[in-house]
Amino acid sequence: MHCSRLLRNLAAPYIRLRLGRTNKFVLLSASCYICPLTVDDMTQMNFEGIIVGLATFLIIGIFHPIVIKAEYHFGTRCWWAFLLAGCGFAVLSLFLDDLVWSTIAGVTAFSCFWSILELFQQKKRVEKGWFPKKD
Repeated sequence: MHCSRLLRNLAAPYIRLRLGRTNKFVLLSASCYICPLTVDDMTQMNFEGIIVGLATFLIIGIFHPIVIKAEYHFGTRCWWAFLLAGCGFAVLSLFLDDLVWSTIAGVTAFSCFWSILELFQQKKRVEKGWFPKKD
């Protein structure tokens, strides 16, 4: 039986999901039957949002231990390094042609800027005894 005819005959309520930038829809029924996607449908999906989301997750996860180690070894004296790196990534994001890479560079830039604030907050955490202090 053809996929669309099978889904049309289902009496269960369904949810319509838009596929990428097209007007094609996948119907998800209560019985969890999903109309199989073709290779053409997969090439029309937008993976950019998933890529940028994953990159943002990784960047934030990488910057967390960097701030902790930077404060441990250098104290708050290294805040200017985060400022320079942030300015560098911000300028880089202005000149990149690809939207995904430009967005990732922008996220990295503002993660560097946010790390300056976190660096000074990390100093307070060390003073409270929540993190080890370098002798």
